Amino acid sequence: MATVQPTGTGSVHPDTDVPEREPREECGVFGVWAPGEEVAKLTYYGLYALQHRGQEAAGISVGDGSQVVVFKDLGLVSQVFDEQVLTSLLGHVAVGHCRYSTTGSSTWENAQPTFRTTAAGSGLSLGHNGNLVNTGDLLDRAHELGVVTKNGSTTDSDLITGLLAAAAADKGIEQAALELLPTLRGAYCLVFSDESTLYAARDPHGVRPLVLGRLERGWVVASETAALDIVGASFVREVEPGELLAIDADGLRSSRFATPEPKGCIFEYVYLARPDTTIAGRSVHATRVEIGRRLAGEHPAEGDLVIPVPESGTPAAIGFAQGSGIPYGSGLVKNAYVGRTFIQPSQTIRQLGIRLKLNPLREVIRGKRLVVVDDSIVRGNTQRALVRMLREAGAVEVHVRIASPPVRWPCFYGIDFASRAELVANGLDLDGIRRSIGADSLGYVSQDALIAASEQPKTRLCCACFDGSYPIALPDDARIGKHLLEGIKSAEKGLEKGIAGSAAPVLPTGYGAEDALRRP
Repeated sequence: MATVQPTGTGSVHPDTDVPEREPREECGVFGVWAPGEEVAKLTYYGLYALQHRGQEAAGISVGDGSQVVVFKDLGLVSQVFDEQVLTSLLGHVAVGHCRYSTTGSSTWENAQPTFRTTAAGSGLSLGHNGNLVNTGDLLDRAHELGVVTKNGSTTDSDLITGLLAAAAADKGIEQAALELLPTLRGAYCLVFSDESTLYAARDPHGVRPLVLGRLERGWVVASETAALDIVGASFVREVEPGELLAIDADGLRSSRFATPEPKGCIFEYVYLARPDTTIAGRSVHATRVEIGRRLAGEHPAEGDLVIPVPESGTPAAIGFAQGSGIPYGSGLVKNAYVGRTFIQPSQTIRQLGIRLKLNPLREVIRGKRLVVVDDSIVRGNTQRALVRMLREAGAVEVHVRIASPPVRWPCFYGIDFASRAELVANGLDLDGIRRSIGADSLGYVSQDALIAASEQPKTRLCCACFDGSYPIALPDDARIGKHLLEGIKSAEKGLEKGIAGSAAPVLPTGYGAEDALRRP
């Protein structure tokens, strides 16, 4: 038996109006198999630790051996769940998900975990971190099998769940997964379950992180090691690229469905992961500090004070100060409560721009030559507003240093960057970018220095957003993009009504078909 407990029906709301949103993560996934434990509460705390990876929606499913119950809604983890809800979710196996939309819009229908019932009557709940690049082909296969998207969902995750549930009717979930997973192309870390068993899988390239942890009475899988820490689980190992794990009363089983070809995302070290996380044996915080040291060596500056753009620029700023000998200080105060809001801002509030998020310490800044360290530049709007604000606060010089190379290409594997036309580094050279943001000088860390700081071999990293070298082949047609499935559905509805239309979406923002076709 399987049930879904739907909640909320809200509409899409914009982020708070800072001039430019940061590069958005994809999602956070968490799973636990632990008889005798309050698995819903463990999952809640695990998602809380992963909240930075997705702030649009959150959900938890729990299986008790006879049924699967799913509770999800738009909003932060702390907004979606309360004590009453968590207490009602009883069982021994749970799947959790916090979402930022990289495929499909931010609607309740697209919140995860996704849910399907197999022909055998078993429930299947699935959470997905990453992004597929062969969604169009999977949609064709789903149509051939009679699998339809559920409840208006427009995500690749729902397609995976539907195809897996259809195949599981004859073969069982584990065997169905071993056959389906090799046909998925792109980035995916999957955590899924039926009523009794927890499963986890990672794509053959291991683009996104996924780790395995041990509880006293069970097992945990999570996007980052920080989530293991918060629930008291000990780190066991990373889930290997091309590996499927199954955890039930018989223990833990590991199967290989593809030959590993590791290409971990370098941007996890730059921005996406928490600093207290470890990826491929390397501390993210230590990596960011080392990036800052190398940045100071490559692009020294004459300054009186090194300040970070908090919080993402803080470790690199510490490293820059260590490498340059210039004192480190706090020149900007961040409002810790500025994040996603469900209140529509007025134009007057919009014009406050970056001040909603950051405010200068004038007594620290006044009369100083500042070296300002940030993690990346995407469109350049934030840096432009920041430099202006620092000058207004009394800075006599503002030297900007960036702890990543110029972002010139969109990501098709789970980071929602701007479209290529909107990326400031795509249309301007270094001095052009400097003039655009109004800085006295500008320096980016080199790609070689960034890779060296990660202590990972270059051959095991994906740096496509910097160099345009995509390790997973993109489709040659236009069937790709954040709103691909929505575009196809819209076109189908248009054809039903006799209106000509295209299934290839034209996007005002975010990566899309045109970016894929213009790749190098």
